[in-house]
Amino acid sequence: MFDTAKDAFVAFEHVQKSYDGEALVVKDLNLQIGQGEFLTMLGPSGSGKTTCLMMLAGFETATHGEILLQGRPINNIPPHKRGIGMVFQNYALFPHMSVAENLAFPLEVRGMGKSEREGKIKRALDMVQMGGFGGRRPAQLSGGQQQRIALARALVFEPELVLMDEPLGALDKQLREHMQFEITNLAHQLGITTVYVTHDQTEALTMSDRVAVFDDGRIQQLDPPDVLYEQPQNSFVAQFIGENNTLSGVVTKISGDRCVVKLDSGDEIDARPVNVSAVGDRTTVSIRPERVEMDKRRLSPDAHTLKGEVLEFIYMGDIFRTRLRVAGSDDFIIKTRNAPDQKRLTPGTQIEIGWLPDDCRALDA
Repeated sequence: MFDTAKDAFVAFEHVQKSYDGEALVVKDLNLQIGQGEFLTMLGPSGSGKTTCLMMLAGFETATHGEILLQGRPINNIPPHKRGIGMVFQNYALFPHMSVAENLAFPLEVRGMGKSEREGKIKRALDMVQMGGFGGRRPAQLSGGQQQRIALARALVFEPELVLMDEPLGALDKQLREHMQFEITNLAHQLGITTVYVTHDQTEALTMSDRVAVFDDGRIQQLDPPDVLYEQPQNSFVAQFIGENNTLSGVVTKISGDRCVVKLDSGDEIDARPVNVSAVGDRTTVSIRPERVEMDKRRLSPDAHTLKGEVLEFIYMGDIFRTRLRVAGSDDFIIKTRNAPDQKRLTPGTQIEIGWLPDDCRALDA
């Protein structure tokens, strides 16, 4: 994507972070972010994603390596001189100030005159559809309104880079989904480079140009959302992103882009060898629930089939979620669209299920 780290808008070069001088929270991070890109750092608690954001903001110092902004090292530049907008989960608004005063604060710090401040505050409030709220205090606003003001405050001085740390975590589901759309729309409209931290995979998939999946202080995979979901490179990513079926076994044959896996149940299946190196390797095969077919009429001639026993059949409105016992696993899930011809299955029913070998990926054990 970039020839060198200096071509990227933001770059981490061999960055490491330790709090105690021994254990590394971030391990040799190399990451390049393009101008105007919306990049999400996704991962479980303790994976290193928030520490990376805090190092970029200047609230934490890298133990080793360099962070560059527009090709210039910023390790020794204090946070207030980096020109970066920041949005936190807890809004971090000053309770004793009005909305307009909260927005004026970062402009005053930058020595901006009163008339210019007023113009920028009006523009920022209009951007987040909060034009008539300048005189209110944060306590007079709902959670969603406070988050809009926090976003306006991050944008008011027109930064080229905005960092967001779990900004929608405190909102209810419906409002969160609405704000996801608004934030991405605004970021792309204004051409702002955005680095967004979350542990919510749906948020990451719906908002981002690219997602960096973190675990144990390292990026496990960095890709656009569709590639991440459809083509996970290891078992951690396959399990962490979306719902996933896994079956364990041993690789018995590898031939080009196909391998044969003998499952622990004794069944043999074809798969795509993604993260296996040799015959005899233990592997976990990964199959997405929506890629599995349980209607014989819809099965392709190339489909691989296995027997299954229905354990649960759950109506979820737009989809049916069926849990089966397959090849010794009691947690094999199939998701099917709610269609008029979908049969409702009762527990104990024996059925044949199938999927295409290309939809089955042999990953690390």
